[in-house]
Amino acid sequence: MDRRDYPILEFDPTLPALIEPSEHIEARDMPEHCVPCFFLEVIDELVESGRAREVACMNSEMGRHPVYELDVDGKRLAVFHPGITSAFAGAMLEEVIAFGCRKFIACGSAGVLDQAITFGHVVIPESAVRDDGLSYHYAPPSREVAAHPDGVAAIEAACDKHNIPFLTGKTWTTDAFYRETPKRVALRRLEGCLTVEMEAAGFFAVAEFRGVVFAQALYGADDISGAEWDVRGWHSRESIRAKLFWLAAEACLSL
Repeated sequence: MDRRDYPILEFDPTLPALIEPSEHIEARDMPEHCVPCFFLEVIDELVESGRAREVACMNSEMGRHPVYELDVDGKRLAVFHPGITSAFAGAMLEEVIAFGCRKFIACGSAGVLDQAITFGHVVIPESAVRDDGLSYHYAPPSREVAAHPDGVAAIEAACDKHNIPFLTGKTWTTDAFYRETPKRVALRRLEGCLTVEMEAAGFFAVAEFRGVVFAQALYGADDISGAEWDVRGWHSRESIRAKLFWLAAEACLSL
């Protein structure tokens, strides 16, 4: 491996790594299909109603991170909350892959870079601008990393089936939401980014590295396109979040 001016550009594809998930995590009887869901209240409702049961658990210094299974029209589906930020969510994805899941459609929210994207509008990232740290450890340096086309097509088909309008395009993945400056927002808009979030680039890179299918459905939430941040009540729209989860579940199970 060559030394670069910046360590983050020193991609090394060597396998196995010193800590290889499959060597430390025992594979088990897990659903092939899985929805990483950022909506904790949706997962809580599934558990409290008895629809979902815990089948595995990951652990970190923050505590337990359960993986649940539910039956959807006779099909097995796993669901878990991946945490936030590319680094943490990517590590959780690694462990769920080691458990045995192989096809993923995530659901979450994102800030919009265009005020015309109304609150709750579905956005399907085809690629993510890599302004995170994790993705550079899973793929050679590049400006973007792509979602799996089969996953993108599955979400589009689910939206079409239910007459749900959606946008496809680029998302901007950043580790530093307190450093989303007007100049950086303007630059990302010029290169075609519709949204900003903290995980997609890491998800896409990990999935490609491990050879699994991964795509993500987002809803337009807060707005950072103007001179001031417009929260738009992004975290308190339970009906939108539940509907997006079930859309992601349908898309995932179609793969």
